[in-house]
Amino acid sequence: MKIHADNVKTALVLPGGGARGAFQVGVLKAIAEMSPRGCVNPFPVISGTSAGAINSVVLASKARRFDVAVAELEKVWGGFHCEHVYRSDPQKMLKSSLHWFAAIVLGGMFVGTPKSLLDNSPLCSLLSRNIRFPRIQTAIDKGYLHAVAVTAAGYASARSTSFFQAADGVLPWSRTRRIGTRQTLNTDHLMASIAVPIIFPPVQINGEYFGDGAMRQATPLSPAIHLGADRILVIGVRDEAALPSPSTEKPQIVPSFAQIAGYILDTLFMDGLYSDLERMTRINQLIDSIPESHRSGSAASMRPIDTMVVLPSQDLRQIAHKHLQQMPKPVRLLLRGFRGKAKSEDRLLSFLLFERAYTRDLIKLGYQDAMAVKDQLMDFVCGRKVPRLFAPSWVKKDLRCDEKEV
Repeated sequence: MKIHADNVKTALVLPGGGARGAFQVGVLKAIAEMSPRGCVNPFPVISGTSAGAINSVVLASKARRFDVAVAELEKVWGGFHCEHVYRSDPQKMLKSSLHWFAAIVLGGMFVGTPKSLLDNSPLCSLLSRNIRFPRIQTAIDKGYLHAVAVTAAGYASARSTSFFQAADGVLPWSRTRRIGTRQTLNTDHLMASIAVPIIFPPVQINGEYFGDGAMRQATPLSPAIHLGADRILVIGVRDEAALPSPSTEKPQIVPSFAQIAGYILDTLFMDGLYSDLERMTRINQLIDSIPESHRSGSAASMRPIDTMVVLPSQDLRQIAHKHLQQMPKPVRLLLRGFRGKAKSEDRLLSFLLFERAYTRDLIKLGYQDAMAVKDQLMDFVCGRKVPRLFAPSWVKKDLRCDEKEV
């Protein structure tokens, strides 16, 4: 059973965000509950990056039963412990710390250069056991899915690569610093997409090493459009608008390594999304300002893309701080060394806290935030008429959606 219109390809875009990806599962849970029981995947096009890539591939591999796919995601995310994602035992953490220290002091001699701060081999094993990759092609062949893409960043080529599986007729693409290439997806593509620089090791695919897809993804909506999307649902994982500038009367503490690392991850995962949304909003305004009968040249082939953005209504850093003690002690000690005497940097914690007390809170929040806009959400998913952009008010304000000039 389908709930979307056959003439409208609704795409699902799932950006990265580490442990914050649990919020996406909550939104998907709400959509599954609002959909008829046993319906097929309502998103013909799915595109994911980093943690969002894992959610995307699980949905694609179980496209025949959307509710079953979401239930499996909720089971895994709701039962997470850090040890399921990366090695957090005292021996491994001590060995990693000493390796980094020795490499810095000795310049890499005798001990070699460490590949990463954390060992995420447990996640690789988890994905290999639980995802049936051959089912993706089966879903495409039977019409349950049109295309799915996983994006990673190539270190040698310095470009964003979207690996995709799709129905016949979807062509690869090549733009400045970004390409789309047709491949049969496997665990390596997922591990490459989630390989956050320094934190997780890079992954080799076809002779090139790849890291987290958010690093070079200046246009995160682009893969979905290349794969044929007519409208795009984005489930983001950043809740906060830009914070005000600090007071000049109050002295500021020098940023700790943890604060800088959290800032970098936040920039990687989300800043490209908002830039791309602003670009799309401007293009939509330009297209809509020209009557269809007057469009010629390149404008004649352009079409507006409706977009809906669902974001957390609460600050995920505060939720993460509430569950700080759930983080394995060896990892807490490592983070404490990074932050020195300063207060814990909750932004970094919110990305790395793969503990079920935290992820369950995010699933609950995602479900509540989706149900708060359930009518608009189902109109969007089902292919009914919707606004060009539906997003939280602060996002629309930042994008200047009410301005007439382009």
